[in-house]
Amino acid sequence: MHQPRILRELRESGHVHRTVKAEVRENLLVRLRAGEPRFPGIVGFDESVLPHLERALLAGHDLVLLGERGQGKTRLIRTVTGLLDEWTPVVEGCEINDHPYAPVCTRCQTLARELGDELPVAWKHRDERYGEKLATPDTSVGDLIGDVDPIKIAEGRTLGDPETVHYGLVPRTNRGVFSVNELPDLAERIQVSLLNVLEERDIQVRGYNLRLPLDILLIASANPEDYTNRGRIITPLKDRFGAEIRTHYPLTIEDELTLIRQESVPDIGADIPEHLIEVIARFTRLVRESTAVDARSGVSARFSIAAAETASASAVRRAALADEEQPVARVVDLACVVHSLRGKVEFEVSEEGRETEILAHLLRRATSETFRSRLGGMDLSPVTDKFAEGNQVESGELVPAGELLLRIGPVNGLAKVMSRLGMGAGEESPGHAAAALEFALEGLYLMRRLSKEDLDGVTVYRT
Repeated sequence: MHQPRILRELRESGHVHRTVKAEVRENLLVRLRAGEPRFPGIVGFDESVLPHLERALLAGHDLVLLGERGQGKTRLIRTVTGLLDEWTPVVEGCEINDHPYAPVCTRCQTLARELGDELPVAWKHRDERYGEKLATPDTSVGDLIGDVDPIKIAEGRTLGDPETVHYGLVPRTNRGVFSVNELPDLAERIQVSLLNVLEERDIQVRGYNLRLPLDILLIASANPEDYTNRGRIITPLKDRFGAEIRTHYPLTIEDELTLIRQESVPDIGADIPEHLIEVIARFTRLVRESTAVDARSGVSARFSIAAAETASASAVRRAALADEEQPVARVVDLACVVHSLRGKVEFEVSEEGRETEILAHLLRRATSETFRSRLGGMDLSPVTDKFAEGNQVESGELVPAGELLLRIGPVNGLAKVMSRLGMGAGEESPGHAAAALEFALEGLYLMRRLSKEDLDGVTVYRT
């Protein structure tokens, strides 16, 4: 599609200037009427968070998302840019993305007077109209709003010249979406600098007689514990947000499973069977619900994603050391998750020193619940019969799938077990068969129908 390159062509094309919030509102309404996805990649918020977000955007409100860490707040904010027009015109070379119909900075106003309908026009994609700042205590007003540029002063311009201002992140995201993550972490004097942006829609820089009417949708994120009068947020700033929206962790096990599948790195090299993903999802939920864990800190969605990736990496490592062609993660690969992810969880002070023990116990519970869910009530006597004469089976993180199958021997009904575990057509490899059998052994141990002994990376199942 031809894009006009000067102001006259832009007017002749019939382009209509809309504010950012009007763009978002109208494009959101189009998608709502068409039944199209509005926030792709967001899991578990359809009936709770997204309706509130849509109302806030339709109302033209700046808003703040409140939630513990790892609830997808930043991910959700970034999807809002998908509601902007795909392309928008700007004055060519403008630092703050002025619209050619209504330039606001001194440079563009001067150019508009001098060139008239020949004013050059450039086009910005919606992905370029997003700005983000992680709030830190050392963030300055200059970072967000702007400051005097000493280079321009050195070039001979006077101190009172508005063109000596070096614009900060907020004005540089003019006519776009700007996000402040962890808003309460900003120092109070920096929070004050955002008051005019939210209400009067302009900025002030070091006492300059400078008024820039900004066109911005401002979305912030914060932890509920900090976003209170007793926390680190100033009341006038809270008052200027039009909406406060509470986020949450996935409410159902199905949402947790979807999130893990969607976000975990797919190219680590090993397949993770469905039953192991379910164990990780249940493990994550049990950790969140545990009284030994600090609920105010929360357990991030990154916990379950990292767990799936760690289990996959463990299977890849085994394949490299034991010369397996098709690595498949097994129950034995979950043991390393406890040690790898311990630092992702904040425990209560009273539980200090018991972190590994608590996580290992919760992992066993998650495995037991998944076993009951997937294989509960199923006749597993062909598996237990293998131990009828005092036999034992050795497994371990470095025991390849083929070796494990040889040690167990043929098992009647294995195909049915694999089917109940979600292994469909195309998943009949030795790795998948070994993963199914080892999960059955672990479940029988947790149901106290077998015993198990762990010694230096070797797991021994026996009667």
